[in-house]
Amino acid sequence: MKLRSRINLYTIVMFIILLILVNGAIYLTFSRMILNSELERTTAEAAKTAEGINQKDDATIDIADVLRAYMPVVNGMLQIIKADGSAGAGSIDPNQRQLKGSPTVFYEYEKRKIIEYEGKPYTFVSIPIITSKGEIANLQMTEGLEATTQILRTLKIVLIAVTLLASIPVLFSSRLLSNFITKPISSMIQTMFEIRKSGKYKQIALPKQSKDELYQMGETFNEMIAQLKRNYEKQEQFVSNASHELKTPLTVIESYASLLKRRGLQQPELFQESVEAIHSEAIRMKELTQQLLLLARQEDQWNVEMKFVHLATLGEESIRSFKAAFNRRIEMKVEQDVVVKVDEQKLKQIFYILMENAHKYSEAPIIVIVRREADKGLIEVKDEGVGIPNEELSKVFDRFYRVDKARTRKTGGFGLGLSLAKEMAKAIQADLTLESVEGGGTTARISLKIDKTH
Repeated sequence: MKLRSRINLYTIVMFIILLILVNGAIYLTFSRMILNSELERTTAEAAKTAEGINQKDDATIDIADVLRAYMPVVNGMLQIIKADGSAGAGSIDPNQRQLKGSPTVFYEYEKRKIIEYEGKPYTFVSIPIITSKGEIANLQMTEGLEATTQILRTLKIVLIAVTLLASIPVLFSSRLLSNFITKPISSMIQTMFEIRKSGKYKQIALPKQSKDELYQMGETFNEMIAQLKRNYEKQEQFVSNASHELKTPLTVIESYASLLKRRGLQQPELFQESVEAIHSEAIRMKELTQQLLLLARQEDQWNVEMKFVHLATLGEESIRSFKAAFNRRIEMKVEQDVVVKVDEQKLKQIFYILMENAHKYSEAPIIVIVRREADKGLIEVKDEGVGIPNEELSKVFDRFYRVDKARTRKTGGFGLGLSLAKEMAKAIQADLTLESVEGGGTTARISLKIDKTH
């Protein structure tokens, strides 16, 4: 069963059940009230009759005549029941002659209830009295409820009609409700079908005025589609970049391997040259693959671990390691130590990328400055290298982009370092900028927001 049909069915059934319960409660409450009212009225009439019997002065007056005097009020039967349970004097309405055959019972106390005789309801009241002979007896009054029964029957018909009539708009409203609920779901199904058929990612249109759960579901779906699209684009870009960049080292390796296969045994000097070239290209391929894999990751997959870091301490540790690895002169100036909340390892990696660039494109000492500017902590890496032309400066963060004068095969770069640094800077909420003068060097700046609690 489809969700729309299920919503229609459940809504209608639950509404009808609710109507039946409410109308049933109304009917039972009203019938109980009206029957109790009739029972109270019959009790009052019986008490009035008993009072009249007890107050008659003339003992010669037949009690049957007294009962007949009260009969115009009673739509039923008035009867004296003796202590042995036998019937005494009585009076009956001509329209209720069937009551003559009803059983007689003597009650020691006052008794009142609703009874049913031959399928008809009656109010029954029994009041103890003392006859003129000093005997204890019951005055029992039985009164028909035909009018009350007719009222209750009419009420039942009205409530049933109301239930049936109220079910009609429920049929239409439940259909509208099911359409409202299932419309976003149907849109998702249709969109997913179109995506599968066309291979193009699409999003569903959302009503701007709504902020309910259905809107949130549609918004979540659109975010998921956007993420899938980004992942797909990253995958395509990764494949394209990898095939483009790996083509050259693979060609070099293949050429030297073929050369070794043909003449490697006869020319030892060729063997050494080929092995060195193959080893060098293999290392380049390994580095390229690692950088490509890092760039292919989503921002929410960086596993950022933020903690408080002293920029001066981080810079000193990083410079110490870099000096040992590259035997390069680096000068560090700490104008003001700053504490920031950042992922330490990723900040170090960005710092290494910037120092490696300065190392590749400048022979002069590298200068590192740690300082504060307003509410920002800054790490600056300065070199006196060839610099970057102003028109090329905005492109250096693009993947595989190389400035002709600097990004050469001699430096061993792939054009991925700054792109990777930019991605990581974004992940740790840092700003990475470059300032450069062609022929006058480059300044790379990492800007981090200062944590005011430290």
